[in-house]
Amino acid sequence: MWKQRAVLAELVVPPAFAVPRDFDFGDYRLAWSGHGLALSPKGNPGKRLWATEGGFLAAGIGEARVEEHRGSLFVDERRKLLCREQSLDSFQGAGQRLVLRGHLRCADGTVSGYALVLEADGGRGVRLAVALDDPRLNRLYLNWQRDADERFFGFGEQFSAFDLAGRRLPILVQEQGVGRGLQPITLAADLTARAGGDWTSSYAPVPYFLTSKLRAFFSESSAYQVFDLRDPARVGLEVHEGNLTARIYNGDSPAALVRAHTSVVGRMAPLPDWTQHGAILGLQGGTERVRELLARVDAAGVPLAGVWLQDWVGQRSTTFGKQLWWNWTLDPRHYPQWQALSAELEARGIRTLAYANPFLADITEKGGEQRNLFREARERGFLMKGADGAPLDLLNTSFSAGLVDLSSPEARRWLKDVLRTEMLGQGFSGWMADFGEALPFEARPASGEEAALLHNRFPEEWARLNRELVEEVGGEGELLFFTRAGYSRSPGLTTSMWLGDQLVTWGAHDGLHSALLGLLSGGLSGFALNHGDAGGYTTISNPLKDYHRSEELLQRWAEFSAFTSLLRTHEGNRPADNSQVYDSPASLAHFARCAQLFAALAPYRKTLMEEAAGSGLPLVRPLWLQYPDDPASQELQPRSFMLGDQLLVAPVLEAGVGRLQVALPAGSWVHLWSRTTYRAVPGTRIEVAAPIGQPAVFYPKGSAVGEALRRALRERGLTGS
Repeated sequence: MWKQRAVLAELVVPPAFAVPRDFDFGDYRLAWSGHGLALSPKGNPGKRLWATEGGFLAAGIGEARVEEHRGSLFVDERRKLLCREQSLDSFQGAGQRLVLRGHLRCADGTVSGYALVLEADGGRGVRLAVALDDPRLNRLYLNWQRDADERFFGFGEQFSAFDLAGRRLPILVQEQGVGRGLQPITLAADLTARAGGDWTSSYAPVPYFLTSKLRAFFSESSAYQVFDLRDPARVGLEVHEGNLTARIYNGDSPAALVRAHTSVVGRMAPLPDWTQHGAILGLQGGTERVRELLARVDAAGVPLAGVWLQDWVGQRSTTFGKQLWWNWTLDPRHYPQWQALSAELEARGIRTLAYANPFLADITEKGGEQRNLFREARERGFLMKGADGAPLDLLNTSFSAGLVDLSSPEARRWLKDVLRTEMLGQGFSGWMADFGEALPFEARPASGEEAALLHNRFPEEWARLNRELVEEVGGEGELLFFTRAGYSRSPGLTTSMWLGDQLVTWGAHDGLHSALLGLLSGGLSGFALNHGDAGGYTTISNPLKDYHRSEELLQRWAEFSAFTSLLRTHEGNRPADNSQVYDSPASLAHFARCAQLFAALAPYRKTLMEEAAGSGLPLVRPLWLQYPDDPASQELQPRSFMLGDQLLVAPVLEAGVGRLQVALPAGSWVHLWSRTTYRAVPGTRIEVAAPIGQPAVFYPKGSAVGEALRRALRERGLTGS
């Protein structure tokens, strides 16, 4: 990727605009100083929502060559023309709107007019729009001021860092990669498949941030764009489109900014009740193996909400490990007596969950009597095509597949009917709606839209299709689907997010700590209901170094997951190389404890989910959201979180750790397991024991939620008196 410096405009001001002036529109005021702009609420003129100094707008012509490799994207941007000499010619205001007009002079001598429109949006903030007169110009560069000590949060799911100040962050939906900077696995993945990723790669980035100075900005563009936060004095935004709509939010707290943003992009409804009373256990292997493993789990007293059988379509072995036949019909050879198994589980109150994605693979080599959906889609013209008019052949690991063209109404209806009859018709109550991030830029969607503009929105369209399916069968509040790829408006479309394919390691590159960071940043971005694969997913066997899941990692990850919206396990891509919850009596006993803990939290989570539906506030929250001014919330890489506003959780994030030092916000906090009360002093930490099965958990002294949880755990035999 060719990394450019931020483009700064040079402002040329006519003498008539050298005098400072104020312009009111709705509840807001734009102050012009003669060399810069400052946007404030009229009721709080000292607060700067957005401000510029000198030039703030440039444009240009660029050409981006974007390569796709197994869902990872590589952008080579070449600038052909730059227009950075900016004039400001007029201010025109009426009612709720204020329009700024001017010109941009380009390096080739041509001139384009521009308009910047500000429109009041009540207490929520201001809508901003930029339009250029010259249709040749396909790049916008916007700059505004920031404070040197300002911290930047959000941007969707960001897995390597919580505070993005000082970084250059592209917003491009893609595979997160394997390793993401952890060595030697990242290098190995890059050498073999260009699949290592880096700290910027994310399934669900969002062009939105909120800051420690209580400023927030949301670009509504679906184009590739880059936020440049390296300059301590300014924010740079590069948009690969010739126009922009955006929002500048107004709020007096981090929570108010989250409420404002989610009122625009949508909020997540409470999960079905059945998901909250036990674990969703990921199993594979066919009818008899599932029965055998369920017997072990039952004997250990693990409360189960569901069994997730991703291989309902059949299992195939690839260079990556155990994968699936991407053909969304039940494999009767792999799951004989399916109806009997499904009925057994239903009679016990255990739901079954499936797997689907928008790809289809040819199953000719598999044999058998299953319906070949790839052939059907190809014959009916429902697969995404390339420039030559032929369906794109997209490589996954060691097999290729076609992508259903979700821009085609006919293809959408067909795929929904497939999922309705072939999946829901088998009695499933939920499913993983996987992928959605890999639309190549060279695709030619049936709608005629540019793939470059559809790419980031494609996961929204995939979630929308699944949402429509739920609504059409009357499954609201009863059916669950969870997505990993997402974009700005995913919160209003999906029923649950999950964090994707973390490596079975501990760290912040691609492991347990990265899952926590993704959960926190995503929560600030609207993904209020989110969770991860307990234990991680990506498992690597390599002569140089193996990445296999240890029992300790699985146990610590399950403890962490018990305090999220769903407790769901995954065997991983190489199940035999990973520790599993059913492997030993000790593993089963620990997992039973985690599932009981998760179930005990159900009443509290129900309250939080209702709050999320009404306000957009996430279940899992950074301490900064609740205690923005307390030193405990200032960690650059948070190692603890709040579940709602009543429980502070510090999961163990390293191997071999039995004690933790935890920063608590000022006040009196009760340790869940020992009932010891700690009086927290700002800027200090307390040390507590954190043996396996007891992550560090605290609640404010006098908290009804904390005391109720304590009683529930005692009733379940998980703690003493």
